[in-house]
Amino acid sequence: MRLGLQVSHFSWPDAPASIGPTFGRIARDAEEAGMASLWVMDHFFQISMIGPPELEMLEGYTALAFAAGQTSRIELGTLVTGVTYRHPGILAKTVTTLDVLSGGRAWLGIGAAWNEEEHRGLGVPYPPLKERFERLEEALQISLQMWSGDESPYAGRHYTLERPLNSPPAVRRPHPPILIGGMGAKKTMRLVAQYADASNFFDVGPQGLRAACDGLRSHCDAVGRDYGAITKTVLTRMSLSESGGTDPSGAPTVSVAAAVDHLGRLAEAGMDDAILGMANQTDPAAYPLVAEVVRQVEGITSADR
Repeated sequence: MRLGLQVSHFSWPDAPASIGPTFGRIARDAEEAGMASLWVMDHFFQISMIGPPELEMLEGYTALAFAAGQTSRIELGTLVTGVTYRHPGILAKTVTTLDVLSGGRAWLGIGAAWNEEEHRGLGVPYPPLKERFERLEEALQISLQMWSGDESPYAGRHYTLERPLNSPPAVRRPHPPILIGGMGAKKTMRLVAQYADASNFFDVGPQGLRAACDGLRSHCDAVGRDYGAITKTVLTRMSLSESGGTDPSGAPTVSVAAAVDHLGRLAEAGMDDAILGMANQTDPAAYPLVAEVVRQVEGITSADR
């Protein structure tokens, strides 16, 4: 199992001046601890599950480009881009640029979008859910076409591209991997089976994750896709301390042993990778513990279940 880190909170003391140095240190600490990937949300307002919209929020791809310059190995992606935020041709170009400048470390994380408040606040159209899924499928088709080097016109229901040129091409081959976020059994899992390299689930517990995997497997069977070729990832909230308990802010923490046990249960439920949301992500003392968790879980695979 590989571990990643999601940074979703930027309201640190002395912000905004402290945000760049702090985020850069987090990226370097995560890489040094052996984490495989670094993710940011693709939102423009802070989301309600974390705090009020007025809290500091960075634009995702600018933040990832900054992190790329601070690191050399860790992979970089959004968890996940709302399809409504960017024209898909521009999105493919943006991810390609990140991939080129980072030496082949970019992911396309994408989903159907949901936060109506920030759409309305910033004047971004927010079509009905059915249309958002239609746009998501077209965006996936456009990205794959551009990454294949096919410049022939694309004519979809919602997007028309006369010449989807993408130069320079991405460094990563055959293309930056595609991760689709969400757990919808009918539409989301079908798109994962048909187009994606990875899925991302919320940590809804082993039983819920097994059910999601079973649904994905059914869609893979329906389209003739190898279920094992898709990396199953899970976003889980977990902060580490020496003995567990709480950190100085009062947030709950777990020990290395408890973290490894929890991640093992996620692997048993079918997860290949785990992406951690750490409340104590700014604490340098947390990362030696992360490194120990990385060492202990790197041999765990979902195939062991």
